[in-house]
Amino acid sequence: MVDTVVFPFSGSRMISLLRQGWAFSPLLVVAGLANLTLIPLFLIAALVDPRLIAGVPAWHKPLKFAISITIYVATFVWLLTFVEGRRRWMRGIAAVTGVAMLVEIGLIAMQVVRGTTSHFNGSTPFNLVVYNLMGVFITAVSVCTLLLAIWLIRQRIADAAFAWSLRLGVLIAFVGMAVAFLMTIPTADQLAQAQAGGGMPQVGGHGIGVAEDGPGLPFLGWRTTGGDLRVPHFVGLHAMQVLPLLGGLLLRRRHRLGDKQRLGLVWTAGLGYLGLTLLLTWQALRGQSVIAPDGLTLLATAVLLGGVLIAAGMTLSRKETFLS
Repeated sequence: MVDTVVFPFSGSRMISLLRQGWAFSPLLVVAGLANLTLIPLFLIAALVDPRLIAGVPAWHKPLKFAISITIYVATFVWLLTFVEGRRRWMRGIAAVTGVAMLVEIGLIAMQVVRGTTSHFNGSTPFNLVVYNLMGVFITAVSVCTLLLAIWLIRQRIADAAFAWSLRLGVLIAFVGMAVAFLMTIPTADQLAQAQAGGGMPQVGGHGIGVAEDGPGLPFLGWRTTGGDLRVPHFVGLHAMQVLPLLGGLLLRRRHRLGDKQRLGLVWTAGLGYLGLTLLLTWQALRGQSVIAPDGLTLLATAVLLGGVLIAAGMTLSRKETFLS
């Protein structure tokens, strides 16, 4: 049973986490450190290279992915430390995740150097192979994430509230990953073009009801004139950090909040976070920008927020005997 909670926020704990990660898989640690190293390099490239690809600065995409992969790998390694036993399986999913992340960032950077897009690119047989290869590896990462969630559910962790913050965080992150698969579905226009003999130079896309090179938010690129599935994808993925952080903060309040109160708050936050991810997916699929919600979206948001606040209030109103 895991009965200690350590957040890797200090230098010594980060070193300890790196050592533990190296024991799981050197490839996973190398992937994380490689992407961390690439962040300043991609930032410099973004500053000195004026090229635009699909209407955005060429190096913004690899920079965003390097940041995201670094955070994901660090979180993944930390979460693995809560799983006891299953060493062979853990090494396996750690190695698969490490290889996938190295391949992903390598292919994205290669396509930028070539002056073309990496995702949804079916303009040539080579570009289509690159895109499909990325899809295979990211699917493998999704499966590894789901396996981690299952192992965390089966793992006995002393504090129930903190345990469920980990489990719900990983499960919702898997939902966020699943949203990305909606981006791979060809649109009606793309299918019609292919049937007319024009091929399919773009296969799927981020945007709903808007061109891929349309106006977007600075750096993030999320579309401002239509739906964008990157929004729920981003929000869902970061449940892996947000919910465990909440669980850890509540754990430090265990002398003021009872066990059932903290568990209730974690479940309330988890279901609310899942609801937000699904709401943002629904909004994007309706072709609506995240910065321009209509009345129906605002109503759904108000209902979700109200439900979370009511549930949290009811949870806090419970009387419990606190830990001494």
